[in-house]
Amino acid sequence: MIFRASSLRSLTIRLLPFADAASEGLPLNQLLRLSLFQVSVGMAGVMLLGTLNRVMIVELSVSALLVAVMVALPVLIAPFRALLGFKSDNYRSALGWKRIPYLWFGTLWQFGGLAIMPSCLLVLGGDVTHDVPFAGEVLAGLAFIMTGFGMHMTQTAGLALAADRATDETRPRVVALLYVMYLIGMGVSSIIIGWVLRDFSPLLLIKVVQGTAVVTVVLNVVALWKQERVRPMTKEEREAPSPSFGDAWRDLTAGGTAGRLLAVVFVGTMAFNMQDVLLEPYGGEILGLSVSATTLLTATWSLGALIGFALAGRMLLRGANTYRMAATGLLAGVVAFSTVIFAAPMNSPTIFFIGASLIGFGGGYFAVSTLTAAMTMPVEGLAGRGLALGAWGAAQATAAGVSTLIGGGVRDGVNQIVVTGAWGAGMNNPATGYSVVYHGEIALMFVTLALLGPLVSRSRRTYQPQQKPTGLGLADFPT
Repeated sequence: MIFRASSLRSLTIRLLPFADAASEGLPLNQLLRLSLFQVSVGMAGVMLLGTLNRVMIVELSVSALLVAVMVALPVLIAPFRALLGFKSDNYRSALGWKRIPYLWFGTLWQFGGLAIMPSCLLVLGGDVTHDVPFAGEVLAGLAFIMTGFGMHMTQTAGLALAADRATDETRPRVVALLYVMYLIGMGVSSIIIGWVLRDFSPLLLIKVVQGTAVVTVVLNVVALWKQERVRPMTKEEREAPSPSFGDAWRDLTAGGTAGRLLAVVFVGTMAFNMQDVLLEPYGGEILGLSVSATTLLTATWSLGALIGFALAGRMLLRGANTYRMAATGLLAGVVAFSTVIFAAPMNSPTIFFIGASLIGFGGGYFAVSTLTAAMTMPVEGLAGRGLALGAWGAAQATAAGVSTLIGGGVRDGVNQIVVTGAWGAGMNNPATGYSVVYHGEIALMFVTLALLGPLVSRSRRTYQPQQKPTGLGLADFPT
């Protein structure tokens, strides 16, 4: 039987859910290769937010507050993402490249931070020959800052490059694919790292973290290879005055809803992320789970987030109100953290893992909804794609850093109070500090719901599908 070309193409799109994200300017093979930078960023995220924070708290006996500070450092510098995106929009070079230089140097920063990190952590944990005051804290902080800065630079430039090469029709699907690849990178790497670290030792930690640094370089070099065309600039073009960051930012935030929407994203991200530094230690300290078992929490979270993406894509296809969808994600988060809280008194790892998957589901559903709403904000004048993507990432990452710091501090502070008996014998339990943090996250979700109210009244439908769904519905996923 002979198939017509159009029939074969239609069959391919149905069987390969990513095929509809390709275009003439960005073929599928180059798109999938470019998406590898998201895998490396997801892998580094697993190391910073998953494996290493549990190892420092449980195996190296570092205080949760200090660990929270270390983990928060990379994301507290996230506001620079907007500036990095703006700089890549207006970068002048003889070759005409804008994004590749930022991708490359972001890779080097990420590699360098991961390469020195295990030795710094061992010094922080007290494994030293000469005791130099604050050496461990300074070295570990430097390693986390280098890794985080590299992640921010790589991800901002990579997303902007993908958006540049995609067409107006395929751009939302391209960025959606890249975000899914980020989640897949987190899920797969958490499984591999958890399996390798099932018999923990300091030497094995060094091998795993430095091996991750090498894999980062390999993935990112493959990703950026021949992704941006050489467009030589004249001397006049290179020396032309650049627009100011302030003017470009004013163009981005023009429209009335941008400020409130950014506030919703900031507070909502805090509500979902205060547990980042505590979820795995909670499983290890309170439920007695191993390093390998708690590392699998990241895979469980990623699976829940992917399910949230799929459901959100279906709802958006039906023209659902994005702000009402965001509220649904927040309510799912309330159920999720309530489930995690009940895992301790019931001593049930099963309930704990269910709660972790629900956190991923609610967070993914909330992120998809708010990011879809963000796509409707006008990006005109001096505001380029790099600035828009950088600003959005900055809002999320800054909130994640602040919430991580608060979560660790509250857990330590509460536990120091309860051991004195000030709250009674019934509260004198290591789980109390964790429980207070989880209840605080539930409260923040209700605050976010209040912030969402005016946005719901302003816009009932912010997304109108222009295409039929294909495969898993990735064509309808927002960025």
